[in-house]
Amino acid sequence: MAVYTRLGAEEMDGIIAAFDVGTLTSAKGIAEGVSNSNWLIETQDTGGTSRRFILTIYESRTEVAELPFFLGLLDHLAAAGAPVPRTMHDGTGASHRLHRTPQGDKALALIEFLPGVSVSEPTPGQARAVGGALAQIHLAAADFPGTRANSLALPQWQQLLNDCGREGLESIDPDLARLVERELALLAANWPAGLPSGVIHADLFPDNVLMLGDTVTGLIDFYFACTDLLAYDVMVTHAAWCFTPDGTQFLPELSQALIEGYCAVRPLGDAERAALPVLARGAALRFLATRAYDWLNTPADALVTPKDPMAFARRLEFYADPANAGVFAGGILA
Repeated sequence: MAVYTRLGAEEMDGIIAAFDVGTLTSAKGIAEGVSNSNWLIETQDTGGTSRRFILTIYESRTEVAELPFFLGLLDHLAAAGAPVPRTMHDGTGASHRLHRTPQGDKALALIEFLPGVSVSEPTPGQARAVGGALAQIHLAAADFPGTRANSLALPQWQQLLNDCGREGLESIDPDLARLVERELALLAANWPAGLPSGVIHADLFPDNVLMLGDTVTGLIDFYFACTDLLAYDVMVTHAAWCFTPDGTQFLPELSQALIEGYCAVRPLGDAERAALPVLARGAALRFLATRAYDWLNTPADALVTPKDPMAFARRLEFYADPANAGVFAGGILA
């Protein structure tokens, strides 16, 4: 979310005016991230009330044709009371607009700013709240009419890892190619079918959750949202929240709290619970695959530093170890 597209003062003023959210008083570029250009926008209405928004210009990684799904999903979830930001619509009712830049027309959207901070060392209370919020969006999205295939499902993991090659994976870690081959074969043979599915977030890391204390104030960054297994989304969130960032330590108190929080809102069925170990291995492999590909293919002078794929290789080894079966069977889920 670094600022790649530069906007002059008159351009910015014209963009904000199209959304009828008051007079622009401040626009500050947001440096974090790498995918899109973002600004924190402040406006003031005729009564003197200040409002805040996030303006996003979508760069080349985002398909404009998919914006109605992503932005429509936000509006649907917000209308159902889920803690997600609303999309501001322009005078024609559109959720996004095209803006002419020297690089060509780019889509942009104005999204509600929500209070809160992303936590770096979550507590069990915060993990429980996140589990409940995840279940809330799963239930709220049940009647959302849009669908989107998961563009980072098992076939894409296979392709990304094949593109890395054995030598590439072994250059990251001597044992990584062996781990990948073993897990791809197991997941291809055992990936569950027939479980409850719906719209999932698919990327609910701590930096995509805003919190005030133990209260979730916002779930953000839905640009990987898709239609897939609900229990898989639980395991993506589990892998993201229940380990130290480097994957060397499993945090059982967070694990228990996260799943309890989810099940308090949407109980997992017996078949879903039985599938959690395989789904957890898939969740870990998904992020191992994208990180390994980026590790090997990101130019040295790129603005972003690739994230360590071994952090998710360690999670994968944890989930695959029979000694840790009690994480999902008996114990915390009994």
